[in-house]
This record gives sequence, structure tokens and C-alpha cells, in this order.
Amino acid sequence: MEAFLISTGVVALAEIGDKTQLLAFILAARFRRPWPIVIGILIATLANHALAGIVGVWLAALLSTEMQRWVLGLGFIAMAVWTLVPDKLDEDDAPIGEFGVFTATVVAFFIAEMADKTQVATVALAAQYQAVTAVVMGTTLGMLIANVPAVFLGNRIATRMPVRLVHTIAAVIFAILGAATLLGAGERLGF
Repeated sequence: MEAFLISTGVVALAEIGDKTQLLAFILAARFRRPWPIVIGILIATLANHALAGIVGVWLAALLSTEMQRWVLGLGFIAMAVWTLVPDKLDEDDAPIGEFGVFTATVVAFFIAEMADKTQVATVALAAQYQAVTAVVMGTTLGMLIANVPAVFLGNRIATRMPVRLVHTIAAVIFAILGAATLLGAGERLGF
């Protein structure tokens, strides 16, 4: 349950102002058909984060316990810093082409999520907790928590959201996870 809850919270916070959330705003403004966009986000995120979760567990299996601790701890700290860097996305970065709303959303979100903060976080969380299903379900829920309101409420919430504060909170959580990992908290807790 801890893997699911932490994954949900961290990704929901990290996603605020992320390029994929900006993509959700663009798709919503362009198509004005929220349900195919939301379902496309769900499918793309599940596929992308399942891949990331599998890679995370695989990488953890390759590393010694001591090496895992250092890689994950420093990785979480790097995520803290990266979270503080604002993302930008131009409308031209959202390829739509001849696809319908759903297909365009799946393709655009899957591509935008490649090597994105939330995908890297999914790799690290899956490696940390060794619980692919819980992590992927949590990170996917976190993506939906951040992106569904963006699709339905669009610009009405974009201007009112304290993005800097939310990024700072996410960065603090990543930093705490990093420090706790480096200090061996996971080993004392049995994971």
C-alpha cells in the first residue's frame, strides 16, 4: 500500500506544470472532447509506466543492495532538483496529424512521457519498492489526478494553480526519499 500511495502522491505533485500536463491543456483546447482525451491519457500512461516499472525492477535486480541504495538515493535527489525546473511545450510539439482525438492523445502522451520526470520517477519507485503493479497503478493515478482536471477545466485552473509551490513540495518529497534511501531507511523497513 505504501508503494501505491507514495507513487500516487509524488507523481501527482511532480506532474503539475509538467510538459504532459501542458499537452493535456493543448489537446483539450484543440479538440474540446474531454473523454477521448482522458481515456487516451490513461492508456498511454499505463503502457508507458508499465514499461518503466518493469525496467525499474530489472535494473534493481542487476545491482547489489549497496549500489541500489546509492543509485536510488542519488536518483531521488536528482529528481528533486529536476522537479524544480519548469517544463515548456509548444503547440507544435503536440503532433496530431490525421489521427482522431483518442489516437492522437495516446501517441502524443506516450511519446511526451518518454524520459520525462514521471517516467524516470516510475523507474526509481519500482526499483525501490519492487512492486511493479502497485507503483504503476499509483503513478497512473497520480497522472490522472493532475491531468483530468487540466482536460476538463483547462485554462480556468491553469492560472490559479500555485505551480511553484506544488513543484517545491514534490521536490521536498523526492529529496526526503533520496536522503532516507541513502541513509538505509529501506533496509531497516524490510525493502
